[in-house]
Amino acid sequence: MSANILDEISEILSGVEKYWINEKLAKQIIIEDLRNNDTKLISKLLVNKSINETYVQDIDGYKIFDKEAFISLLRYKNYWQDSYTKYANKIGLTAEGKYLNYNSDVVLNFPFKDCVLEGGMTKEDSILKNDEKFYNEVIAKEEIDTLLAPKVFTNIKKYNIEGSHVVDNIDRKENLIIKGNNLIALHSLKEKYKGSIKLIYIDPPYNTNGDSFVYNDKFNHSTWLTFIKNRLELAKYFMSDEGIIMIQCDDNEQAYLKVLADEIFGRENFINNLAVIMNLKGNQDQFAFAGTHEYVLVYSKNKEKAEFYQLSLKNSEKLEQWNQDEIGFYKKGANLKATGVNAPRNKRPNLFYPIFLYEDGTISTTEKDGYKEKILPITNGKEMSWRWQKSTLERNIKDVIIVKTDDNVNLYKKQRPEVGDLPSQKPKTLMYKPAYSSGNGTNQIKNLFKEKIFNFAKPEELIKDFIEITTKEKDIVLDFFMGSATTQAVAHKMNRQYIGIEQMDYINTVSVPRLQKVIEGEQGGISKDVDWQGGGSFVYVELAKENQEIVDRIISSSTKEELIQQIDKLLNDGVLNYEVDFDKFTSTKKEFLELELEDQKEVLIRMLDSNQLYVNYYDIEDAAYNFTEDEIAFNHSFYGGE
Repeated sequence: MSANILDEISEILSGVEKYWINEKLAKQIIIEDLRNNDTKLISKLLVNKSINETYVQDIDGYKIFDKEAFISLLRYKNYWQDSYTKYANKIGLTAEGKYLNYNSDVVLNFPFKDCVLEGGMTKEDSILKNDEKFYNEVIAKEEIDTLLAPKVFTNIKKYNIEGSHVVDNIDRKENLIIKGNNLIALHSLKEKYKGSIKLIYIDPPYNTNGDSFVYNDKFNHSTWLTFIKNRLELAKYFMSDEGIIMIQCDDNEQAYLKVLADEIFGRENFINNLAVIMNLKGNQDQFAFAGTHEYVLVYSKNKEKAEFYQLSLKNSEKLEQWNQDEIGFYKKGANLKATGVNAPRNKRPNLFYPIFLYEDGTISTTEKDGYKEKILPITNGKEMSWRWQKSTLERNIKDVIIVKTDDNVNLYKKQRPEVGDLPSQKPKTLMYKPAYSSGNGTNQIKNLFKEKIFNFAKPEELIKDFIEITTKEKDIVLDFFMGSATTQAVAHKMNRQYIGIEQMDYINTVSVPRLQKVIEGEQGGISKDVDWQGGGSFVYVELAKENQEIVDRIISSSTKEELIQQIDKLLNDGVLNYEVDFDKFTSTKKEFLELELEDQKEVLIRMLDSNQLYVNYYDIEDAAYNFTEDEIAFNHSFYGGE
């Protein structure tokens, strides 16, 4: 098949904006439209002579378009002319004329710009100022064998008020922090924690250009949904019969995520879609409307057994402080008499006028027969002024409170509640407190570490309310997009057991140090509200790396020279992808050296077997890995081995 056809396809569709992303033809969108029998697209294509001759057959006078053959052309990466693609195909990184990851079922990491995630697997910015990166990895279902088998835990430490120390066992009731890929880590936890989690709260990376991450145009939103689907299906496995999952997201994927969650948890187990106001003034950078809120989708494992609890209220928040009229709630606001240097009558003569009080308790600016009292804005014998003009008072006459004493009558504005002012023990579907602001979350981290190291961290007050309405003390809370460990810090202070998972290296510079400060009794966030005095402990472990160690070395290479030094390590120590023709790799090294650095990295990473990123538990006794006696004992304790 001539590659010229592909040039002709590009020319045919050159004026159709939907088929172009960053000046590149969006093949997947074309394929989706062909699958949906888009007549406009098919008509455009069949006008072309080359396409007609190649993909249209005449059967008994009927013209039949071989759509599947045409789609195969679009799938076949070898025909799309970029140097990385040609080289990857040459050494065997495609199979059966298509991407190895085409129609894949497992997404290990989130598909970010250029297949690189900068800043971590949360929306929070990294303390490393974007120096941390890892490549997206998508694995087809048929290629998965040992990927999701239980893994070895290493670098094991227990943290308490005395510091950290090595342990060789773990109690089922211990708090647990895991460094490693969250999908693989969750599979390692399955048997120990199945059916035992009361609350799962996650704030996954959002699929949006407006986020701190940049959406990779090579991946459509279905890949993002696959990434989430892999994890939600597993999350359901962990939930107790009374369990709840809360998924925070923005509007970009909320509708799609709702449909996906309906399929996984069942529409009958949908509880609510909460709107949480995170930015009361609104994001002025958004198109048309200033965004104020995010969403939290709430599902149960079994709605008939789901347990929710009421929020606690401070005395200052009691609803009894508010009155109610035909319009709604109100309480006494400011006195209608003006105060300050501009309050005297001579400064504002138009605002000095009488208000008439009648026997039935009503007031008016118009004098009628039978009024009981004439009220003037006089304070301590001095003529002052009203806050409102006469016309304003007439329009808002029902918003005035009359307070009579033995020798005086005062008028006050009815203060109507703002969003979040009315307290309620039953949580509302529109959630707002000033403390919920994302800026507050950022400041809480800044106050702990004396510098701004994360943006958009969730505030402790928000997570406290989520935990309070869904759990009791000693219940288990799971967050497998841990980020800066807000969920774990709040759970610790509220005497809940918790599990946190995070892949990025800032787990050791932000997340774990934050929890150490919690143990020491830090007084930020919700500490004073819950009378936190410190104490407690948690166990920290890492998934033992195999190919992941080589991947880390490849990613950290900042020059081609550094990267070349990793090739021998890869070939000698790595568990390699059986699809790769290594003889061809060796014989085409010159072409490899001509690739861009990021393309070289992707080639090398894809040469590794993704099933072997981490060491499998059943290999723990293998002397080649050199695990310590304590590590072996800990893993046997965790998995129930010998």
